[in-house]
Amino acid sequence: MARGSVRSKPAVAVLWAAVSAAACATASAQSAPSRGELLYTTHCVACHSTQLHWRERRQATDWGTLKAQVRHWQARVLLNWDEPDVIEVTRHLNDTIYRFPQTGDHRS
Repeated sequence: MARGSVRSKPAVAVLWAAVSAAACATASAQSAPSRGELLYTTHCVACHSTQLHWRERRQATDWGTLKAQVRHWQARVLLNWDEPDVIEVTRHLNDTIYRFPQTGDHRS
C-alpha cells in the first residue's frame, strides 16, 4: 500500500463527514415550513383550497390587496393575528401562488 494513501484516508473521512453534515443542514433548512405557511395550513385550508386563489374574479390584484384580504379573513374568523402574522401569511401566499411585486413589508 502506498504511504500517501494511508495518510489520506482519515482526511477523506473528515472531508466526507463535513460535506454530509453541510448537505443535511441545507436540506433541513429548505424543508422547514415558514411561519406564514404554518398559519395558512393550520387556519385557512380547512375552508378553502388553492383553487380559491386561481378563480377568475379573485379579490387580490397586487401586494396591498392580497394583504388586505388576509387581514380581512383572519378577522372574519376571529384569529386575532397581529400585523407580523398577516405579513407572513401574505408573503407565503405571494411566494407560492400570486407572485405580485412586493411593494412593502420587506424582510429585514
